[in-house]
Amino acid sequence: MTRRFTLSVLICALVLCSTGCSLFSSSGPEDAFHAFADALQRRDAGAAAASTTDSAAATSVISGMFDGMGKDATVAVNVVAADDDNNPTAKLDYSWSFGPGRTFAYEADATAVKSGDDWHVQWSPTVLHPKLQPGMTFQFSDDKNFLTPVLDRDGQALLSWQTIGVVNLARAHLASADALASAVRQFDDTTTAASINDQFNATQDDTVTVIKLREQDLAQVKDQLAQIPGVTVNEQGALLTANPDLASPAIDGLQALWQKAIDSTAGWSVNLVDDKGAPTEALSTTPPGDTKPIRTTLDNRLQLLAQQAVATEPRPTVLVAISPATGGILAAAQNAAANAQGPIAFTGVYPPGSTFKTITTAAAMQAGLATPDTPEACPGRVTIEDRTIPNENEFDLGTVPLSSAFSHSCNTTMAALADKLPADALPNMAKLFGIGVDFVIPGLTTVTGKVPNADTPAQRVENGIGQGTVTVSPFGLAVAEASLGHGSTIAPTLVVDEKTTADTPSEQIPPAVVDSLRAMMRLTVTEGTATELNDIDGLGGKTGTAEFGDNTHSHGWFAGIVGDIAFATLVVAGDTSEPAVKVSGEFLRPTLAG
Repeated sequence: MTRRFTLSVLICALVLCSTGCSLFSSSGPEDAFHAFADALQRRDAGAAAASTTDSAAATSVISGMFDGMGKDATVAVNVVAADDDNNPTAKLDYSWSFGPGRTFAYEADATAVKSGDDWHVQWSPTVLHPKLQPGMTFQFSDDKNFLTPVLDRDGQALLSWQTIGVVNLARAHLASADALASAVRQFDDTTTAASINDQFNATQDDTVTVIKLREQDLAQVKDQLAQIPGVTVNEQGALLTANPDLASPAIDGLQALWQKAIDSTAGWSVNLVDDKGAPTEALSTTPPGDTKPIRTTLDNRLQLLAQQAVATEPRPTVLVAISPATGGILAAAQNAAANAQGPIAFTGVYPPGSTFKTITTAAAMQAGLATPDTPEACPGRVTIEDRTIPNENEFDLGTVPLSSAFSHSCNTTMAALADKLPADALPNMAKLFGIGVDFVIPGLTTVTGKVPNADTPAQRVENGIGQGTVTVSPFGLAVAEASLGHGSTIAPTLVVDEKTTADTPSEQIPPAVVDSLRAMMRLTVTEGTATELNDIDGLGGKTGTAEFGDNTHSHGWFAGIVGDIAFATLVVAGDTSEPAVKVSGEFLRPTLAG
């Protein structure tokens, strides 16, 4: 405030009580300045413009300023006036805030002119900023390290920032749908004239986005698209898999973590731009800070091999692989049929069938009911408390060591052992392996499964063979195998340095149980139900067939450990375990050969 303006305020204040004098008792230039400033602080472009000498011209410029600064920006405007009867002027102190630590401040000069009894701010773009010229506007920008990559465990790019072409069609040119579908069908065979029409029928918009193309795909059809009436292509950036063939439900949540990382180090800038959006003047710049690449536990090579393996099966098929040493998720693959059902690798729950006999056997050994060498009856069928349990095709092994009953998947043996266990034995042992544990994994939504208490003999025998009320997800079964390989409950992870939490603490699996189970799983491959994989050195596993619905169909499972890879494979409605065994072999053989 200048000395003259300050003096007038003081004089007025001294005589206020006796004369009723007020600085704002009649309209003056300061009223115009304050009306303009107050309206700007409210982000009311119309009211601010009405305080100027050219409301029509000012409205569009002020509105453009607010648009360019973004909806979350706030502005404070302080009026520092100089009272001059001939040329009333003021300095407007602007302070824009875009969040904590993001303030942009400057001064602009303003002049008030009188029209009749009223004063207005002389309109010029420079009352908003001294460098603002006609045809320009403001543009705030979050400046982020978009080139920050998401890496696999070996440092290879998993996701990277790439240019894509957003292909749009205008409603007025719906007749071009056939030509557009024909041009892009090579990249997505679900894009048809009918699907494009369906998009328009589902919205009132004048334009719809038909497809988004990677840069190399766009290059193949860009000229062709330019010839189709009503088609426009906008190029923009997007976070995509570095390898176009890579696809996994494990990747879906990584973009949010990437976004959080680049947001945390973001810089910002304010520019003046021309009517085409090109910067003409940099007003304020704070560069982004360093952003570390996001390192995941996924393995590019294993992921692609897993994808190729599940693709050999037409029924919904998934495979999840985890490192027992670290708990890191190595791969999670689903074929197209499985993708249609959602991210079932992590959140789909199914009866595990005989793969759950690993838990039942562990519980029986911990309870002292049996050892691998204990003779156990394996009749073709057994009736326990009015519940009859058969072996597959009612095979009968007679009396054999527990290890043989396990490797040949004797339902009758496991049912009899389960019947001798306490109601909470299977839930407690399952949690030791990670099944039934609620893990919170940054970047992933997961379910491991559920193993309720078995309070009746019928429930115990059903649950003991992986039927009844027991459910697992492919992820949960892979966690169980990885925990067995580790010797204690693992903490599954997806992103390095992002901690997984669980509602159940990790506990050691008794070493004698671990050693015995690993040996019995090896027998399953060498002489039991998975001999098709006997050529894979060191592999141990467990097959499983689990009835569902009206019991006329079954899911097929195979889960196991070889080296530092624990895995679970599910073929939904596979009817036997053979498809799951085959898919597992398709994954493991090239994996181990490499």
